[in-house]
Amino acid sequence: MVRNISLELAQYPRGFHLITEEVKMALPRLPENGLLQLFIKHTSAGLTINENYDPSVREDFNASFNHLIKEDQHFYTHTLEGSDDMPAHIKTALVGISVSIPILNGELALGTWQGIYLCEFRNNGGNRSLILSVLE
Repeated sequence: MVRNISLELAQYPRGFHLITEEVKMALPRLPENGLLQLFIKHTSAGLTINENYDPSVREDFNASFNHLIKEDQHFYTHTLEGSDDMPAHIKTALVGISVSIPILNGELALGTWQGIYLCEFRNNGGNRSLILSVLE
């Protein structure tokens, strides 16, 4: 059986943001064993799992992505939506738009130092919509 839950995130600034608690709050009681699939319905933001303790990790991710994929490159042809849009699409393609987390003993089986990140690649991306699919 699959249960789908919609989660609307408030607007976040460009960067990498822990959303683990927001996801947990949106979930119903979890099955004893299963799988949680998170999917973001956007092409300029992504999802990943990484360090949940030290905020400098998220700052370094943001700085590194902005260094690797720069705005205002002369070879971009998709430019109508602003200088941050095409780089956001490229960054999303690298990070991905979904993550899966096992459910064990009725809990998300994240590691001790793991958290769910919203990767916001636009300066003003707006609210972001996620679908949380619980597979039993």
